[in-house]
Amino acid sequence: MSEGRVLLERDEGTGIARLTLDSPSRRNAYDPAMREQLGTYLDELAADDAVKVVVLRGNGGVFSTGADMANAYGWYGEAANDSRQRRPSQRRRLSVDRKSFSFYHNFLGYPKATIAEVQGFALGGGFELALMADIAVVAGDTRIGMPATRFLGPALGSLHMFFYRLGPVLARRLLLTGGMIPASELAHLSVFTEVIDGADVSARADWWARKLSRMPADGIVIAKEAFRLVEQLQGYQGEEVASYLFHAYGTNLQFEDDEYNFVKTRAKHGTKRAFQLRDEHFDLPDPEADDQLAR
Repeated sequence: MSEGRVLLERDEGTGIARLTLDSPSRRNAYDPAMREQLGTYLDELAADDAVKVVVLRGNGGVFSTGADMANAYGWYGEAANDSRQRRPSQRRRLSVDRKSFSFYHNFLGYPKATIAEVQGFALGGGFELALMADIAVVAGDTRIGMPATRFLGPALGSLHMFFYRLGPVLARRLLLTGGMIPASELAHLSVFTEVIDGADVSARADWWARKLSRMPADGIVIAKEAFRLVEQLQGYQGEEVASYLFHAYGTNLQFEDDEYNFVKTRAKHGTKRAFQLRDEHFDLPDPEADDQLAR
């Protein structure tokens, strides 16, 4: 089955379904319509008693770069994408973000076993989906991070999950800098199930899917609800409200003249140049890294 830029495949013999983000020209970044279609398929599979395992992956050697920043702020309405128009009200931001973040909350508490097959980039929402999956098989050279914090500030995304899964030190590093790092740097932390060579990711994810599919279907669902309860009690209390609340506030930042304003820069120079100017503004040579290379 295919609907726009999301593909759905089912293997009724094994109880495995595969969802593929299919927008490789945009590195599988997703706009609201694409995210809603993915959510619709997930809801459909959640209600299918024949499905035990859902594999999430991306076409073109890239998992996902998250929300499409060419559409940044456009989710609040067309006027929101134009810096000359009135800024969206806080009530509008909260209403839209509450609906948007329900997609991530549903995936975090999804009743079927989930596997993320991750290569290339896992940024922003793509990084969150990789962290939320039950099993994540990740290529070591995959670039991970939350670069959108450079647009919206460091209080962005599922903060409870970042601190719970990554730990406060790594979470602060990624959120306060907006930097990207290779997944191989996290291999020793067991943040992901496996960090392996990129050529082996697809076959390994398939092996995990077949292995999990041999578990009893009722057992998987009961276990997922139990896992969800434990995580809610231990690490995620208040997350459902905090995530969209902080995101809504973050999209309402007031920028000083010497700070990088993505919407203003994009309106003046276009999206591609806005990203180039973003990198020029934030990139700072690391003398420690240069010293290590010199050695």
